[in-house]
Amino acid sequence: MAVILDGRKVSSLIKEEIRSKIDPFSDEMVPCLAVILVGNDNASRLYVRNKMKACMLTHIRSLQFNLPEETGEDELLSLIERLDASPDVDGILVQLPLPESIDEKKILERIDPGKDVDGFHPINKGRLFEGSDCFVPCTPAGIIELLKYYNIDLDGKNCVIVGRSNIVGKPAAFLLLKENATVTICHSHSKNIRKYLQNADIIVSAVGKARFITEDMVKSNAVIIDVGMNRDEHGKLVGDIDYEKIFPKASYITPVPGGVGPMTIAMLMKNVFKARGIEKHK
Repeated sequence: MAVILDGRKVSSLIKEEIRSKIDPFSDEMVPCLAVILVGNDNASRLYVRNKMKACMLTHIRSLQFNLPEETGEDELLSLIERLDASPDVDGILVQLPLPESIDEKKILERIDPGKDVDGFHPINKGRLFEGSDCFVPCTPAGIIELLKYYNIDLDGKNCVIVGRSNIVGKPAAFLLLKENATVTICHSHSKNIRKYLQNADIIVSAVGKARFITEDMVKSNAVIIDVGMNRDEHGKLVGDIDYEKIFPKASYITPVPGGVGPMTIAMLMKNVFKARGIEKHK
């Protein structure tokens, strides 16, 4: 029977620690996150609302910029440049996805790497690749934090990541390598994914397909990290794995919801705190 990796519990502990280090009555020491939302996507609005709530809980000041769907690329770039130049703003987050008329890559590259709390700028990606200090994408960072909280040994373990996105799959691979794990990335062109999964000590699934990983694909006592957020045929929120059937077989497992999701927001708060450099002033 698996131990549930409780992302809600661990994220609350992280946010409480951050809150304890911020004096809300000292403007000089209060970090500030600027969040830009373009358009009316309901999921994006929900994500932004959750991030604003986390800011409030941790004493982090937040600025929210809600721009209409028809906002032009130049207008968005101009706003980012103003926020880059502002000494009062420590972190900048552009909520994705952006409207198709806007070049996402150009927007993300315009953010100052020192304020790129999402960890999406090429400079931060390069620093992650070489193992240097940088802003790490929040979901992979949250996965590592969750594994460490539960004292799950990664050294030498066979880790299989399903999904090669720049947001989860690739950065998760580099973070696991940093912990001396042996890492395999599977994707849509991989042949016989089942073979790789059956030999995995740790599985990280970020493929975005409801119940894609079934019981027969997982060996006994594997650690299962489910990043998926999908709706099944009944409209129920489920992950990438068949949770009910894999649960008795795994050693540790993340629920959906309540696993990786809360950790993502907690690590965003940690990155904003880091951007302010409060520890350097103490």
